[in-house]
Amino acid sequence: MERWSGKVALVTGASSGIGAGIAASLVKSGMIVLGAARDVERIKKLSDSLGTTASGGKLVGMKCDVTNEDDIKSIFSYAKDQFGGIDVCVNNAGLGHDAPLLTGDTKDWRNMLDVNVLAPCIITREFMNQVKERGVDDAHIIFINSTMGHVVSAQDSIHFYCATKYAVTALAEGVRQELREMKSNCRATSISPGEVKTEFMGRFLKADDMEKAIESVDDLVPNGPALTADDIASTVVFVLSAPPRMEVNEIVVRPTGQVEQ
Repeated sequence: MERWSGKVALVTGASSGIGAGIAASLVKSGMIVLGAARDVERIKKLSDSLGTTASGGKLVGMKCDVTNEDDIKSIFSYAKDQFGGIDVCVNNAGLGHDAPLLTGDTKDWRNMLDVNVLAPCIITREFMNQVKERGVDDAHIIFINSTMGHVVSAQDSIHFYCATKYAVTALAEGVRQELREMKSNCRATSISPGEVKTEFMGRFLKADDMEKAIESVDDLVPNGPALTADDIASTVVFVLSAPPRMEVNEIVVRPTGQVEQ
């Protein structure tokens, strides 16, 4: 990770869960991290707890609704003015609703499309525009996908969510191909976690007790505990640590003993 020290990373959905874990790990690796989320106060609290590392790593909270293109563009304008640009783009923000294909609410479908599919497209486009403008040739784009982007769950409540994550699988490969056609050495990676103990399940179920909902994720893994946000953050660090000649395009990370999904 030494070559990324002092460089700038954007992490969306950085206020909690996987995004917060990734942001913290990159800061500890010496990166300047722009953590984007609607709840910027939670990011500021994380930033205060991390402080500034000896190598200059720090977390900067950015208020951003990824369904708002102007919010997204303002982050890139800020990054250009303050730091010259962004070197690593982590498309982490994502959500799910209980909205089956035959009975779901259209507004829930649109919200999942906006956050899970359109937002990473817009962010990646703006990122690469800035990368090309700077003449950078070693940037990295990471999509936090899901095992649901590879296997359609038997649970009807999550079928539309699966469709959005299948789209992310296609987007990541499409970006890789377009980078190759551009003769760019920038790399693209899709990381697909299985069950992770985050607020995702509680929000999906609209749970009153978020802590209880987070703990219940362990029950979905028969032979062991679920993954943690730190596990996925470690995967991101592994991907970024690969030498420039090596492009890690797809990683699936499941808890040991997870039932196939």
